[in-house]
Amino acid sequence: MPLLELRDVGKDYGSVIALDGITSTVRAGEVTCVLGDNGAGKSTLIKILSGVHRADRGEMLLDGQVVSFGAPREALDAGIATVYQDLAMIPLMAIWRNFFLGAEPTRGRGPFRRFDAAQARETTRLALQEMGIDIRDPDQPVGTLSGGERQSVAIARAVHFGARVLILDEPTSALGVKQAGVVLRYVAQARDRGVGVVLITHNPHHAYPVGDRFLLLNRGRSLGSFAKGEVDRDELTRLMAGGAELDQLAHELERPTS
Repeated sequence: MPLLELRDVGKDYGSVIALDGITSTVRAGEVTCVLGDNGAGKSTLIKILSGVHRADRGEMLLDGQVVSFGAPREALDAGIATVYQDLAMIPLMAIWRNFFLGAEPTRGRGPFRRFDAAQARETTRLALQEMGIDIRDPDQPVGTLSGGERQSVAIARAVHFGARVLILDEPTSALGVKQAGVVLRYVAQARDRGVGVVLITHNPHHAYPVGDRFLLLNRGRSLGSFAKGEVDRDELTRLMAGGAELDQLAHELERPTS
């Protein structure tokens, strides 16, 4: 049984059809890559999965049961965590403070309850270590980390707090080749720990090495959902780029021969 399943999901904003007829699955221990250019409907899909918006049509199933989230907290409580491009981190705060932002461990009771900083530091260090993330000093500000390191901390945070489905919104879009590789390595770490990962991206070269299933979107509609064995990287790139439209453009741009 899929961990998460979409069946003919659609969403409209007034007269604009943002998504229509989207069907896909997310399985535990697999990465489902959602690919599409700007305006393809990726952001709308994220909002439906994470509980920001409700779908107007179709069904979303979690563990085989139909669910409809009215708020992001409901999705998070059900085990669906979303890591957005801005990462929801405060650059001037230490790594361990960001790790527990909004979920601070405490000790003591009643008016004597206080933030347990020692436990937060140690738990952060161990959680990062378990994911294979080498951070020099948990006390250093998040703003001193590279883009790939920040993404890895956000992934480790979501896994530590019990994410069963991890949605990553364009985690490699602003990174160089080396840092993108760092992030993809930790995506694979989350997958290997049994998490169902949804990787949103417009880059098939980043998606293909780590993906198990690929959902292609174009202007809110699905171009198909493929297992890795059903499509190669070149075909994935061709479909995402428009297929016949790309071929026609290449023909138009060819230098005329004399």
